[in-house]
Amino acid sequence: MAFSDLEQLCFHVNEKIGNIKKTLSLRNCGQEPTLKSTLNKIGDEIIVINELLKKLELEIQYQEQTNSSLKELCESLEEDYKDVEHLKENIPSHLPQVTVTQSSFKASGLDPEKPVKVEEPVPTKKPPKEQRIIKEMPFITCDEFSDVPAYMKSRLTYSQINDVIKEINKAIISKYKILHQPKKSMNSLARNLYHRFIDEETKDTKGHYFIVEADIKEFTTLKVDKKFHMLLNILRHCRRLSEVRGGGLTRYVIT
Repeated sequence: MAFSDLEQLCFHVNEKIGNIKKTLSLRNCGQEPTLKSTLNKIGDEIIVINELLKKLELEIQYQEQTNSSLKELCESLEEDYKDVEHLKENIPSHLPQVTVTQSSFKASGLDPEKPVKVEEPVPTKKPPKEQRIIKEMPFITCDEFSDVPAYMKSRLTYSQINDVIKEINKAIISKYKILHQPKKSMNSLARNLYHRFIDEETKDTKGHYFIVEADIKEFTTLKVDKKFHMLLNILRHCRRLSEVRGGGLTRYVIT
């Protein structure tokens, strides 16, 4: 056996002997009355520290979960903020503009607690003739657009559909203004259109507002092409119109 190996063996044996002596010394200390109470206090402190460490570990786990939840909430809020900014920058042109006005009391300078004297309106000599209300097609809502099947929408957008509705309403108003116009005040063009409108009516369209492709070409700038008919399919799906066929003509009835 080499000298270095013998030296290492001796060091190892001496280390073991030293550990045994320390253990015996500690055991003897525990038996001494003067040190026994001190060791008990140390043991109690160790138990308290152990409980504190467990609570600290639970608190760290709770804080990590809270941090993760806050991070997810922050990401969700960022997405919502982007959506709001997108909606703000892409407000459909057909939506009415909202104007804020002051209270009528403030605008007129009246005291709301004092009774207001109401004057009877002076009756006119000839009451105005009752105006006929022309039914228009309501715009598509965002929820309705979301429910339209993807194959039907293709690449069409929400704004494009409502822009077409705006043009269809323009054709409806133009057509029925002529139909409601007194014949004596019609020019030759309006009279010809009037007779065409009457000829296109059927028993199924009686009492309903409808247009045909000729009205679209006459009163709007829309092109009656494949894209236009795709839009009509969406309007039928959303129950904005129905079709009445007959005599080689398709009538688009406002529902």
